[in-house]
Amino acid sequence: MDKPLSHKKLFVFDMDGTIYLGGRVFPAAVDFIARLRADGRRVLFFTNNASHSPEFYTAKLTRLGFAPQSGEIATSADVTLAFLRSKRPEKSVYLVGTPELEGQFTASGITPVPTDAVLHGARADIVVTSFDTTLTYAKLDAACRLIRGGAEYICTHPDFNCPTEDGFIPDSGAIAAAVTASTGVKPRFFGKPYRETLEMIAMLTGIGASDTCVFGDRLYTDIALGKRGGVTAVLVLSGETTAGDLEGSEIVPDLVLPSLADAADCVW
Repeated sequence: MDKPLSHKKLFVFDMDGTIYLGGRVFPAAVDFIARLRADGRRVLFFTNNASHSPEFYTAKLTRLGFAPQSGEIATSADVTLAFLRSKRPEKSVYLVGTPELEGQFTASGITPVPTDAVLHGARADIVVTSFDTTLTYAKLDAACRLIRGGAEYICTHPDFNCPTEDGFIPDSGAIAAAVTASTGVKPRFFGKPYRETLEMIAMLTGIGASDTCVFGDRLYTDIALGKRGGVTAVLVLSGETTAGDLEGSEIVPDLVLPSLADAADCVW
C-alpha cells in the first residue's frame, strides 16, 4: 500500500511545537529526521520565530540532537531581509525586534534607525515589527509615529502566540495587532504562509512544490503555507492546534498526526 509521503524529496519542519517545545524534544523527532537524511531526503528547518538568529537555532538543534547540516535552517527574518534587499534597496528601516534580529539586519547591510533618534524626529522609510521579547513602550511609540507619518509597514511573520513549556506567550502577530490598533494600518506580512517563503524554500533547495511536504502545528501558518502553494501539509497536534480547532476550519491539512512519532509510517 502506497505511503502518502513515500515519494517526497524535501521535508520542511516547523520547530517550536513541532519537533520540540522549549527545551523538550518530542519523542521520535530526532530519529525520524536522521532516518530521512539517511534515506537521501532533504531536510529544512523553517521557523517563523525571528527573535533568534540562524546561529542560535543551529546551536539549539545541535544541543537537542538534530545535527543540523549546512543550509538546513531558515527563518522569517531571512525572507524579510531578502525582500528588503531586492525590493527596497537604499530604504531606511526602523526595527521593532530583539538584539539578535537587529544583528541580522546589520550583518545584511541594513542598519536600523535607533529608537531615540525617531523619538527626537528622525525618519525612516519602512517600519519592520517582529517577535520582540525586548519590547518597550518607546519602541511601540516610535513605530506608530513613523507609520502615521507615512512609513511603509511590514512584519516578519503573523503568529499571534509562541508556544513554550509554560504555555503561550505573545508573538509577532500580537505586537502587530497593537500597532494596527493605534495607527489603523495593517502590515505586509512575511514568513509562513506567504508566497515569498515558498519561493525562498525552492531557491534554497532546488526542489519544487510537488516533491515537498511541510510539518507544522499551526493551521494559519504552517498548514496554510502548504495549501496555498501546492505543498503537502502535515499537521501535528503537539503544539498550538488541537483536534477541536479542525472542526469547521477553512484550512484543511492533507494529513493530521498526533505527533512526529507517527510520521515514519507515512514515509516507509
